[in-house]
Amino acid sequence: MSNSESESQGMPQPDPALKRLNLLVGSWSMKGHLVGSDVENIVGRANFQWLDGGFFMQQDVEMDFAGMVKVKSRELIGYDPKTKAFASQVYSNLSPEPLPYQWDVEGDTLRISVSYGALNASFEGKFSSDGNSFSGGWRPNPGADPAINVPYDIGGTQIK
Repeated sequence: MSNSESESQGMPQPDPALKRLNLLVGSWSMKGHLVGSDVENIVGRANFQWLDGGFFMQQDVEMDFAGMVKVKSRELIGYDPKTKAFASQVYSNLSPEPLPYQWDVEGDTLRISVSYGALNASFEGKFSSDGNSFSGGWRPNPGADPAINVPYDIGGTQIK
């Protein structure tokens, strides 16, 4: 069936806002450090790809977090046109249930947040002008426990 035939039959199409996530597509090598330390002991890799149909982006992460824990997760990011928000669910080896995150990409700025139980933190970062790298930091939101919401800075470089 051609694209025009499927559209005329009412097949849903991805919201154009999802294109804002295109900057993330690919594999990223990541390095970071706890706030107050210069030792780069947070290392990992993230892979972003569109699921068939283009309605959801999948992120797979493997990370060694300061030698304290090895993180493995799969995340599905979608868009809700009613709220104009990118919402996701993270399925991780560190939680018995999926964790809800919120994403936003505006120009060269990436924002991610989580507020679920004791988890209550936000990330803000910037992409380089060529889009091949980013840097930013996770910080506890006001009133959040910094022992659980550990502040750290992280950057990534797209792997070609």
